Amino acid sequence: MKLFPLFADLSQRLVLVVGGGAVAARKTQALLEAGARVRLGAPELNAELAALASEGRIEHIAGYFQDEWLDDAWLAVAATDDDGVNARVAAAAGVRRMLVNVVDDPALSSFQVPSIVDRSPLIVAISSSGVAPVLARRLRERIESMFDHALGPLAELAARYRARIRERRPDLGARRRFYDRLMDGPVAALLRQARPAEAEQALQAALEAPQDPPAGSVVLVGAGPGDPGLLTLKALRALNEADIILYDRLIGGEILSLARRDAERVDVGKRPGEDHAATQARIHALMVEHARRGRRVVRLKGGDAFIFGRGGEELQYLRAHGVPYEVVPGVTAALACAAHAGIPLTHREHAQSLHLITAHCRDDGQTPDWAALAPGNQTLAFYMGVSQLEPLSRRLREHGRPADTPFALVENGSRPDQRVLTGRLEDLAGLASKHAIRAPALLIVGSVAALANELHWYGEHIDGMAAALPT
Repeated sequence: MKLFPLFADLSQRLVLVVGGGAVAARKTQALLEAGARVRLGAPELNAELAALASEGRIEHIAGYFQDEWLDDAWLAVAATDDDGVNARVAAAAGVRRMLVNVVDDPALSSFQVPSIVDRSPLIVAISSSGVAPVLARRLRERIESMFDHALGPLAELAARYRARIRERRPDLGARRRFYDRLMDGPVAALLRQARPAEAEQALQAALEAPQDPPAGSVVLVGAGPGDPGLLTLKALRALNEADIILYDRLIGGEILSLARRDAERVDVGKRPGEDHAATQARIHALMVEHARRGRRVVRLKGGDAFIFGRGGEELQYLRAHGVPYEVVPGVTAALACAAHAGIPLTHREHAQSLHLITAHCRDDGQTPDWAALAPGNQTLAFYMGVSQLEPLSRRLREHGRPADTPFALVENGSRPDQRVLTGRLEDLAGLASKHAIRAPALLIVGSVAALANELHWYGEHIDGMAAALPT
């Protein structure tokens, strides 16, 4: 994060603006709306700024920039069309350890002025760190359409009753649920209908209503393969309603950052070499423990919880212990990895069926039906198979899969560091070792895998088929 987001209280605090044109006028108007006292320095003013000066709403210093203009100011804005003047303002402010914004010059600026969605007292600010202001404005336009104007009055009403809400709902969880009801219930609806008195009465009635004991529950959420953009809307909603998140080892920080800030986060991921059965038992116990304390538990699992994710076992445990639950499906690795590698898992000319297979077998020795996997008109997607590539390749060939069957090995699928290695089945283990492919990686076997050489569009692509051709 290049910039630290900050909302500054400038009420009755002095801000220096250097410049007398349209840009300076726009900055000055925004500062006045925030309650700042504006000192404006410029040899000449446009009509808008001249009117503000004549009305006594700003202090005007006629002339060219002098360091002493910064005396007693909290912030400075350089908004002239002279790069040299702007640089001098930035340098003088830096000497005084004062934050300065140089319009359209991020390198000289120590703070940026964001695009704003104003639903005062609720304010949404969008910044591109000064590098793409047009993008920030486009995002502001979209956000404007998402937030109705009732949010401002709702925030004001909640602010007036904040102390009373804290008194009547001392428990943080109960208070959060009350605010959720304000947003989703009759209070917000009445404000949207321009009926503020009735909205306030509805808030008062809700405050005095008897409180039901909090009902804990568990939401089993599939987080997808790693790209936060593949989270569903329901998954995002669950993350923002969670009191505690029990997350797996491969859940990245970008996904966790989308959760509510005050939600407790507990890493329950299984590590290589540990007792996975004991870890799973601890996960079961944690889900029940926190749900019985009235908490909203999110069990966050990579991919989809019901595709090699023990989601079924976890629901059986919750059901046996009487804990309410719901499931939010996720994009499983086979779908995401194939799509990001440009591989259609089924294709009229190549594959009429798809098998999802785990390369990690149960302790009782059960193994895949290799003979059933051998026919060539089907696509095989192996999960968790990086450590088993040599025996996987050998078993498939022993049961009839041709040695030149195409494969694609997708490492870190959908993530920025994705790599896709393609080749022939007989070369699978050697190519993976040569290119140091590491978990997490998904193996796709079948003629569709060769389409990655033609259709790849994301991340790095390594064509092992071409490399293996004889010279």
